[in-house]
Amino acid sequence: MRDEIFELHPNLSADFHPLGRRGAIHLLLRRNAALPWFILVPETDALELYDVPTPLRRELDQLIDALARFVKARFACDKINIAAIGNIVPQLHVHVIGRRRDDCCWPQAAWGHVHETRSYSDTDLAALVQALANEVPNGR
Repeated sequence: MRDEIFELHPNLSADFHPLGRRGAIHLLLRRNAALPWFILVPETDALELYDVPTPLRRELDQLIDALARFVKARFACDKINIAAIGNIVPQLHVHVIGRRRDDCCWPQAAWGHVHETRSYSDTDLAALVQALANEVPNGR
């Protein structure tokens, strides 16, 4: 990342709750609680995973794994979907989505198939932030 201030893409800011940072990686949660859908955004100008500098990529990979384990256990998921697509939001970000056989769009991909809308309460968000702080390492 250059010496400029890092900013999240406006779509990410609009659609996701900021849950804090783990080192140089921002942790976000989709505002729609129909699926446990997290986003990791590394502070980098790279647009592709293979272009992320090695130390940051290592940190990102470790965080993806830790977050996936957390989501699977916390939300009793059958499957974890992990993807770095970036067709609509060009800023590099990695989706970590908990899926269950009884979720609103199973077995289709989550993109474009979530037709249910639920909100997280402030209490739910606070509990999730606390659980993440306790169970998902701060990296580095």
